[in-house]
Amino acid sequence: MTTHETTPLDLSGPATLGGQAPLIRRLARKLLAIPPGATSFAERGFRCDEAAVRERLEGVASCFVRGYHAALEVDPPELVARLLGEEPALRGFAFEGAAMAMTILDVATGQFIGHRRGRLRSFLAGVGDAHAYIVHVGAGWALARLPLRVSALLRRLDPVLGWLALDGYGFHEGFFHTGLSVGRRRVPAKVTGYARRAFDQGLGRSLWFVEGAHASRIAATIGTFPEARRADLWSGVGLACAYAGGRGRADLEALHRAARPWTRELAQGAAFAAAARRRAGNPTLDAELACQVLCGTGLEGAAAIADAAGRDLPPAAPGQETAVPAFEVWRRRIQESFPAEV
Repeated sequence: MTTHETTPLDLSGPATLGGQAPLIRRLARKLLAIPPGATSFAERGFRCDEAAVRERLEGVASCFVRGYHAALEVDPPELVARLLGEEPALRGFAFEGAAMAMTILDVATGQFIGHRRGRLRSFLAGVGDAHAYIVHVGAGWALARLPLRVSALLRRLDPVLGWLALDGYGFHEGFFHTGLSVGRRRVPAKVTGYARRAFDQGLGRSLWFVEGAHASRIAATIGTFPEARRADLWSGVGLACAYAGGRGRADLEALHRAARPWTRELAQGAAFAAAARRRAGNPTLDAELACQVLCGTGLEGAAAIADAAGRDLPPAAPGQETAVPAFEVWRRRIQESFPAEV
């Protein structure tokens, strides 16, 4: 594992990384770049028996990295063109990577101080709105790369979707620190309270990659975690298998059987993916099939369930710690929309 992957970035120096000069952009790329090959399954040590599945999931990771680097390198108009130039099925991952870079640059240039709008907020107010789910996920990757408090990030995000930043943090830790987060089931010290549950959804999502989208291996790995964490892990698996895709009907049916008794949580994750793809206008056959198998309805039906469950949620200030945050109310409503065995 490289130093870049194990040590938080030191951005405590002069806040110049956000400058527009080509020299400054080159400096940002040099300091913050994700090394070539860092997301390959061979580098990460992930097991995947089928070449087609590995290529699909590595393609997802590569698209994320392209979006991340683009946000470091170019001005907003060219960035938008690059992101929209990605193939629709993968485009959301480029938006996710760009959101990570924007969040890091906002912190590095003091845009998290006071009420400054910053790159991320401007992005969400514009073209990023259609990809709001996955942009919030991408923002959370910054928690893994910076000495940034969870509460400080949540205050800058939507009070409901902002919890998806913890999903992004969980995915990062499962993907890049698999031995600690999956093997030893460690949760970072700064993740406390309800944030641990949102973190576990992201950690579960990473298992789709770590275990090569293999149902029985995913189930076996989740089985090593305390029972109290398994529901959220399965929620993340459902989100990944529907959004990232890569498996056919028989494999998804095997995944559904392996998830018992957490099939409602699995379905909820798939419904999240359906809502995200419908909002972004980039539905895929993989998401449609996953929703049919895991939710008992197609992408449109699953997205409608998620949208209906998100109406009239209890109010909450951004990042406010409550016994049951609105984000969790939303998840529970979606889960309760499905029978115990979907």
